[in-house]
Amino acid sequence: MRNISLLFKQFSRSVLLIAGLTVMSLAAHAQGDAAKGEALYKANCTSCHKIDQRLTGPPLGSTISSETDDKWLIKWIQNNQALIAAKDPKALKIYNEYNQQGMNVFTNLSDGDVTNIITYVRAEWKKMQAAPAAGAAAGTGAAAASETGPSSTLILGLIGVIIVAFIIILVLNRVIGTLERVLLKRKDLLPEEETVTTEGVAVDRFALVKQLAKNKKLVFFLILAGTVALGSWSWVTMWNTNVHQGYQPVQPIKYSHELHAGVMKINCQYCHSPAYKGKNATIPSLNICMNCHKVVKTESPEIHKIYDALGYDPQTQKYDTTKARPIQWVRIHNLPDLVYFNHSQHVKVGGLQCQTCHGPIQTMKEVYQYSPLTMKWCIQCHRRTEVNGKGNAYYDNILKLHDKLKKGEKVTEAMMGGTECAKCHY
Repeated sequence: MRNISLLFKQFSRSVLLIAGLTVMSLAAHAQGDAAKGEALYKANCTSCHKIDQRLTGPPLGSTISSETDDKWLIKWIQNNQALIAAKDPKALKIYNEYNQQGMNVFTNLSDGDVTNIITYVRAEWKKMQAAPAAGAAAGTGAAAASETGPSSTLILGLIGVIIVAFIIILVLNRVIGTLERVLLKRKDLLPEEETVTTEGVAVDRFALVKQLAKNKKLVFFLILAGTVALGSWSWVTMWNTNVHQGYQPVQPIKYSHELHAGVMKINCQYCHSPAYKGKNATIPSLNICMNCHKVVKTESPEIHKIYDALGYDPQTQKYDTTKARPIQWVRIHNLPDLVYFNHSQHVKVGGLQCQTCHGPIQTMKEVYQYSPLTMKWCIQCHRRTEVNGKGNAYYDNILKLHDKLKKGEKVTEAMMGGTECAKCHY
């Protein structure tokens, strides 16, 4: 009995010890308000962090859930620079892992605020972990349903309908063949395509056509109308040759001007800056896209096409130039080689908006050629567009040269821009 009591005491102590450790581990996690933490998280953390993905900083869901020391977490979030300066091992490990990029300091957040953020992140991470399991269960159910397939009764019914329809077609063909043989045996029957018998008199079906063909005025009118119609069609066809108004090719990346230029009000020259200072507007470099999309919409498949083209890994935030490849954009606006067009002359000097030639670009989900871009269209624009020379350095220089010409002073081609390379080399 004594041995049994000793064993019971040792067992009870072990149980109490395990229970105490469990309570301590539960108490180690912060107990805060997830609703308040959500508001604080969105206001302070979303610019650098996501719960399930790595951005500038690590994914908070897995990182915070794996860290059991909430007191250390609170210190790190409030002032990580102080922990790094104090040579804290955990702080130095994170600092070195992320290329020694220091995290922002949030000394304005109290311990309770940080606790609320931690609680919200852990709650959201648990939901995200549970979602794939639920999706897998639903997929299993759908797979089980799809494996059953259509019933055998339905398949047999369809086969029966096909057989009945085939038999009906065979019977109808036999009936039609029999009727044709009966008609051919009648001696007084003539082929319908030649004549029609009316009271024993043969009537020519083409008599009316032959009579109209003898009317010279009618024949002349038909030939004239045909010539005018054919000439008009030929003229329109040749006039529209190489005119691609409305051309809208499918691009390798679905870029919406309606979203960027329309909803978000991004200036055209943010991406097409050469249009203000050069001959060509050019296709924007992918590095311009990465100014925003290194952080924004990183989960989008279209954005991942940009990452693949640059050889960029969003997890490590590093570039591998050996994997980089150009994106094969499809050109939309294409002028003939004999045409010289300078964007800067129209945008900077003329002060025209991009919409003057490219149409309502801010409403286009996919860009298409809005204007015909023919010589007639350009000349009409030049005739009706008023020149505003006030405060324009180009026109101010022209006026000065005119004054010199009036005074008989020397004026050279160089003074009128004659040494500009594009005057000859375009």
